[in-house]
Amino acid sequence: MARSPSHQFGQLIGDFLEEFVDVLLREFADNHRGLYLDSKSNMRPARKGKKISWTDDKGNIHDLDFVIEKNATDSTIGIPVAFVESAWRRYTKHSRNKAQEIQAAILPLANKYRLSNPFLGVVLAGVFTTNSLEQLRSCGFSILYFPYETLIKVFEQSRIDIAYDENTPDNEFAARIQSLEKISVSRRQRIYTSLRKCFYAEIAGFMDRLHGRFVRQVSRTVILPLFGTERSFASIREALSFLKEFNDPPAHFSFIRLEVQLFFSNGDEMKASFEMKEDAIGFLREYTTRVP
Repeated sequence: MARSPSHQFGQLIGDFLEEFVDVLLREFADNHRGLYLDSKSNMRPARKGKKISWTDDKGNIHDLDFVIEKNATDSTIGIPVAFVESAWRRYTKHSRNKAQEIQAAILPLANKYRLSNPFLGVVLAGVFTTNSLEQLRSCGFSILYFPYETLIKVFEQSRIDIAYDENTPDNEFAARIQSLEKISVSRRQRIYTSLRKCFYAEIAGFMDRLHGRFVRQVSRTVILPLFGTERSFASIREALSFLKEFNDPPAHFSFIRLEVQLFFSNGDEMKASFEMKEDAIGFLREYTTRVP
């Protein structure tokens, strides 16, 4: 089925945004020893085809935009330490669905690789509602957002019109599609420069949060051994009565589990629970090999 001109034009803008994000993240990875950026621009023998695909712990495959890996090469897949998605949406009616789509792709992978505590980032452009942005933030995503009206002005500086709505005629889309498809390398670079200048603070903040993920240190480790006997109550009233009479536990209480908490210099926290001491030891030892 042929794509509508508006859809095709939106896809070109989205591709342009993705290429810009690629530039930002590649600069970052190149400046940090041991990090490797995988994106669609890579021709990488370690994976099949052009898609950046990762599998969650339930066997579901997720196609992604950008993954930063530790100890990886063109021929070797490393440990994922950052997942970053990019998206362009012209209308608010599509923004919430896109936010949910990003969550569905990234959160299962973040759970699978939680020992690496990967950075979760999303670069958005166009029109996204406040609710959709807050929804992503509440799930742990760092956001870099280029609003539609400001983005129009950035492209106008290079004499490219990206403004459109549902009443824009097809012949106008045809001309704009042609201008984007034939854009020169130098003109593309000028737009990149304009984006950096116009959104300097926003880009710097996003990159600082990404950088902070890789320079953080464990500032405190807490181990909480839990002992006791489980008590179950049919009502809250019964539970309250028990707590009122509860004093110091007797010495014969049996071991339940170990709670391990890691506190980091950038404010992050990681918590894990283990029933076996050996598993807690293994967790801490393995973490030291995975941490960037």
